[in-house]
Amino acid sequence: MRRNTRRRPTGARRTTFAAAALMLGGGALVAANVYATATESGSGQQPSQNDQVLASGAATIDCPDVGSKLTAVPDQARAEVDKELALLDKQIAEAYQRLQNTARAQQQDTGFADNAIMNPLKDKRTATIDRIAIAIGRVGEKPQGLESLAACTLRATGNEAGGGENGDQGGDGQGEGDANQDEQGQDQGGGQDQGDQQGDNGGQAGKAPVAADFVDIKTVQPNVAKPQQQANASRGTFTTSCGVNANGLFNSDNVIVAPGVTNGAHHFHDYIGNQANDAFASDDDLANGDTTCVDQGDKSTYYWPVLRLQNGVQEQDANAPGGGIEGNVGEIVTPKKVTLNFVGNPQSKVTEMPRLLRIITGDAKAFVNGTANANASWSCTGFEDRQLKDKYPLCPQGSDVVRTFKFQSCWDGRNIDSANHRAHVAFADANGNCGNGFQAIPQLVQRIVYDVDAPSLNDGGRTVPLFAVDTFPEQVHKPVTDHGDFINVFDEDLMKEMVDCINAGRKCGVGGDAGAGDDAGAGEEPQDKPTDNPTDKPDDGAGENGGDAGNGGNGGADAGNGDNAGDAGNGDNAGDAGDKDPQEPATEAPDAEPEVGDAATNRPDPKVYATPSPTQGDQDVAPAEGSDDNGNGGERDYNNEAPDVSGNDQAAGADTQPQGGSGSLAETGTQLWPAAAGAVLLISGFLLLRRMRRSSY
Repeated sequence: MRRNTRRRPTGARRTTFAAAALMLGGGALVAANVYATATESGSGQQPSQNDQVLASGAATIDCPDVGSKLTAVPDQARAEVDKELALLDKQIAEAYQRLQNTARAQQQDTGFADNAIMNPLKDKRTATIDRIAIAIGRVGEKPQGLESLAACTLRATGNEAGGGENGDQGGDGQGEGDANQDEQGQDQGGGQDQGDQQGDNGGQAGKAPVAADFVDIKTVQPNVAKPQQQANASRGTFTTSCGVNANGLFNSDNVIVAPGVTNGAHHFHDYIGNQANDAFASDDDLANGDTTCVDQGDKSTYYWPVLRLQNGVQEQDANAPGGGIEGNVGEIVTPKKVTLNFVGNPQSKVTEMPRLLRIITGDAKAFVNGTANANASWSCTGFEDRQLKDKYPLCPQGSDVVRTFKFQSCWDGRNIDSANHRAHVAFADANGNCGNGFQAIPQLVQRIVYDVDAPSLNDGGRTVPLFAVDTFPEQVHKPVTDHGDFINVFDEDLMKEMVDCINAGRKCGVGGDAGAGDDAGAGEEPQDKPTDNPTDKPDDGAGENGGDAGNGGNGGADAGNGDNAGDAGNGDNAGDAGDKDPQEPATEAPDAEPEVGDAATNRPDPKVYATPSPTQGDQDVAPAEGSDDNGNGGERDYNNEAPDVSGNDQAAGADTQPQGGSGSLAETGTQLWPAAAGAVLLISGFLLLRRMRRSSY
């Protein structure tokens, strides 16, 4: 099965990999197990608690999250505080990198980690936290007790020091003893070489992910609860369609959390919707930016950490901050489908979102912070009544991996953001009620589907690669850290239409209809019905009416809030019956990007935008500019969608399809030979005629 993967195309972006590389300098983060034993040290010192953690296996750095404690920061101090908070993240990332790179020194000296890493980190954090308190104190009440948040500790990651089942995944061990793989040039079942490459960039730094991070979805019990709908419930659904980031817009910024700071996220994001989003994007930049959304009235920005295959492929960010330098390595996977639904509230009507409202769901630091704010869910098509928070799913053949983000649906009625980026919005309670005077707003339910195979855990992903999301380095790619970000840049008239639609119980937006409400109420799921055999073909019409409560191609919307709230249904994503996706409307805007790998629309498989491994060499040839995905001349037509003529789809190693199809040299030759023969005869006749004329004089 060809996976939906692609590289970031070359081209000018305000945040580039090259520019990001200046932040931390060169060098790659060496993926090494961190371990030390007191008996190996000749210092005679008693091992500290940190040394004991190091002796137990792979470790990470656990620092208190200062930003989450700042619930009130005056507007005048916000910019300075944001930059200092971003500096705290950079300090942790650098300390973690040093922890990873000094395994030998830690073995030789039990006090090395404390003296060379943890104590200097505490000193840096103390100075930074003090500047935060001073900045706030200049224009408001100086916060107290922040200095207690400076000290960090080491904690075990749960990834065995010897690697356990995944002992060879990444790290130095993967690059050693693999000479036969280098000679054959075949690994992972897909021709990807993992020899010396894997030693540097093949697996996630710190031996992550590991087998323990995955679970067979069929062993999980159904756990999705649906709140009861009340008479005043807002049962409608508004759908917007903004593509799957097929054009490859990435950066490791986060304009919400770290505005003005390059590489503020320390991991890469997929972006859809607004195309002006980077660390330096102002509100005006977002308002005037281009959008990939079909409805050009939606210039909102939607972004989330990229998903990568741990297959040894080096992306363009392999030596850049946010990428390989910070342990985010492997081939970036393009989503097969992204669905964006706004749904109502089971208790009340909803009110309009304020323009430029910022919402973050989930916690990028949940592995060390704890799961209080963890909210993203993992599942498989056909099994979406079983949601996982802290495990990646192993999906059966024919089932796709699904990430679901349900955003906060209660707003304080005043602020578009808050100091910790959480206090201004909240989740409704289990019954759908908004507390503390908050008011219900449309809830964004975001569903991302990936065509990736279940990895082979028994050999550490060598046969079928493991997959993982990008994270902050010290979060070691744990699934519980998954998160999504949203900035509302809807046209105000379109936002009003959304609210009217949801409150009236209609299905509207791209892929929806504006008719009267139907039986699909706000408690239905747009997912496939669970089955132990998801490869079975769907019933006729499943592509049009997939989901539990589709009507006219639209699954019902679940307006439930909180961790167990359900998805919202819509026309082009109302269930993934088997592997078949329903057909999208043929009225997309010219610059809307097509979804990839969509069987219902006969779209071609996506291309791989990645540097070929040494064993691939010259096997692949990029199609000519202006050609289609198979190297054929002419423009592509995906259900009347405009072709991509930007050149972003063209890359070396992008196409391995055999030549000789329509428009190929072979076909052209069969058409040219008769014409060439006729031309020869014509010339011969002309020369003979001239001779006859000369002889007549």
